[in-house]
Amino acid sequence: MKRIGMWAVAAAIVLALAWGFASPARSMKLIEVVRAPYVEGFEEEGRTRLRERYLIASPVIGVAQRIALEPGDPVSEGQLIATVMPSVSVLLDPGRRAQTQAELKAAVAASEAARQRLREAQAARELAVSEHARLRDLAERGAVSASALDAAAAQAAQAQAGERAAQAERMAAQQRQAATQALLAQQGKSGGDTIALHSPIDGVVMRRYVESSVPVVSGQPLLELGNPEQLEIEVEALSTDAVKLRPGMAAKVLRWGGEGELPAQVARIEPGGFTKVSALGVEEQRTKVIVQFVGERSQWASLGDAFRVEVEFVLRADDAALVVPASAVFRQGDGWAVYAVDDGRARLREIRVTGFGARLVEVGSGLALGDTVVVFPDDQLGEGARVRATE
Repeated sequence: MKRIGMWAVAAAIVLALAWGFASPARSMKLIEVVRAPYVEGFEEEGRTRLRERYLIASPVIGVAQRIALEPGDPVSEGQLIATVMPSVSVLLDPGRRAQTQAELKAAVAASEAARQRLREAQAARELAVSEHARLRDLAERGAVSASALDAAAAQAAQAQAGERAAQAERMAAQQRQAATQALLAQQGKSGGDTIALHSPIDGVVMRRYVESSVPVVSGQPLLELGNPEQLEIEVEALSTDAVKLRPGMAAKVLRWGGEGELPAQVARIEPGGFTKVSALGVEEQRTKVIVQFVGERSQWASLGDAFRVEVEFVLRADDAALVVPASAVFRQGDGWAVYAVDDGRARLREIRVTGFGARLVEVGSGLALGDTVVVFPDDQLGEGARVRATE
């Protein structure tokens, strides 16, 4: 009887060794379930752009004098930036005179409309600044949320930018009116005085279309001006993602070429969509989302017009969420699951996911703090398989 027991123990040992050699532990990446900062959102590629551009064109047919300004050169409001010598043949043309008279009437109407828009922009700016100041006082007493205060600040900044744009528009309209009046005064004479073109804004030269002294036609672009301080980002987002956004929502500018991340916020979601074919040949419905920088301009001063950036839109954030890497989660029926490690073996465990971030998944139930899960599980991994942490 004793001998039979010894044989049974020996057989059990042999079977255990055989099982161990038959199913060696797989070396896999394991990670512990922790509480960590979690951000739910999505990322999209974007391009920087200037909020307003100012195209300086020749008002008449003639010869543009050589333009010394180069792209990047600063200009101030009212500065002489180009001159055009009208063509004598045009000045003596009766048909051109009638056309110029019509252009003068249109320029006067445009100048008046620009004056009205400036008054509206000034009123909007006064209201937005007053509302921001009121909410700031309430926020100091804890009566309004920080997001509401940020949205009011964004509205005030947009209103101020709108006023500056209206001022520049009015100045450009007045300049066109003055140029047309000067041209009309020269009609029928043997020659025309040089027409001077002035900068409507404080900014920089973005593009120079004409450099040397060459003949130009009416409406031909000479220079393009812009204000780098009005730099913003245009993102073509999927329409299914854009509906989740609201003006004032937080965003981050990632992988822009400099160090760290740049704070930003959603300024506007355009109401119209368009169809775009992806690199994989899939038709996608997208819409434009405009993002503005938040903070000091010195942080993003090295960015220019039409620079490529990547933007992360923040839909929800939690400083201490229960999270696992997104690479550990996979589909299980209609839900989600992971392989949790229990006593050196992989155990299939269904979980409830409450949010997907760029790299992390927020877990609502099914896992506890300190549990260990398998990262990058493959189809060879099954219930009960032996695993060990890769070195």
